[in-house]
Amino acid sequence: MSSRLEALVIDANEPARLATFWGRVLGREVVDTHDEGVLTLPSPDALGFAIDIQPTRHAKTLPNRMHFDLTSASFDDQEAIVARALELGARHLDIGQGADAEHVVLEDPERNEFCVIEPGNRFLAGCGTIGALSCDGTREVGLFWKAALDWLLVWDEDDETAIQSPHGGTKISWGGPPLLEKPPKNRWHFDLRPTGDQQAEVGRLERLGATRTDIGQGTVDWVVMRDPDDNEFCVLSSPDSAGRG
Repeated sequence: MSSRLEALVIDANEPARLATFWGRVLGREVVDTHDEGVLTLPSPDALGFAIDIQPTRHAKTLPNRMHFDLTSASFDDQEAIVARALELGARHLDIGQGADAEHVVLEDPERNEFCVIEPGNRFLAGCGTIGALSCDGTREVGLFWKAALDWLLVWDEDDETAIQSPHGGTKISWGGPPLLEKPPKNRWHFDLRPTGDQQAEVGRLERLGATRTDIGQGTVDWVVMRDPDDNEFCVLSSPDSAGRG
């Protein structure tokens, strides 16, 4: 048994604005699911994952532990992606990258950090528009997610790890310690859909190092868990049931 990455869930104070921003930057359609205000940006192909943007009343106070690395085909393309993002409400962000950095660091209208990577980056070659979900995290958490999703370990060196679906697509990478300070609840988290029984999958994830947690979700049909680095994620109901994290 395993789980598939069904969605990356992003908390937003203005979900409609953020969904419009990312829909236009990524070239994805925005779908109103009528599910407690959640807006979905479906993946354009089988290699990707949906992006669910859900409302929150909490403001962003700390850097995210996860961000997009967007790919570009040429320096003109990189410049065009940056210009489009700025026009839609993004801003340049200085995180100490230096004036000679070839990648461009931005923040979206909700202050979520993301990068537009220069062309020719070999690590992201062939990975699609979202080349990577670049995460703050330990080697232990990278190995946990490899086992949880049954993905390939495509990088493992000096505490840095990266995984990728056997079919290709976006990589998920972790940069190793030290870790950023964690907010009470991450604004970005994964929703997993088990391939079989939900409770059996929760048990398997616990054996891999995850723990159940209560973030005030009440009575719901998904299970909230934390990975070995204390990041929340949700295990949805089995494929023949409904539910969202």
